[in-house]
Amino acid sequence: MRRRIDPAAGAHAVRQWAAATDADARPQRADTATAVRYTLEELATCAPGHAVEVRVPPFGVTQAVSGTVHRRGTPPSVVETDAATWLALATGRLGWREALDSGVLHASGERCDLSAYLPLLRA
Repeated sequence: MRRRIDPAAGAHAVRQWAAATDADARPQRADTATAVRYTLEELATCAPGHAVEVRVPPFGVTQAVSGTVHRRGTPPSVVETDAATWLALATGRLGWREALDSGVLHASGERCDLSAYLPLLRA
């Protein structure tokens, strides 16, 4: 996978997002965007493939997990959530089942359970 986000810059953005969240402050949009894109790249590296499309609008999307490959249209497995939820999942601050049960995470398809790959890092 070709990286677009420098790993050091990505990890820094995740730490900045976490610090703001811990302080009950609103994280900077640039930090959130970089952190989301970096963690999506980390997921694609840890779980290479094209079976699941992970969407975190408006900041990013990636394909991950080996299995069925889709070329056009809506993929067979989709995971979608907002940036705060994705980053909480990616950093271990929120569990997969908890996010699903609360309705902040939408996942459909046979390989959409990403809990085996999360958290991606701790912050």
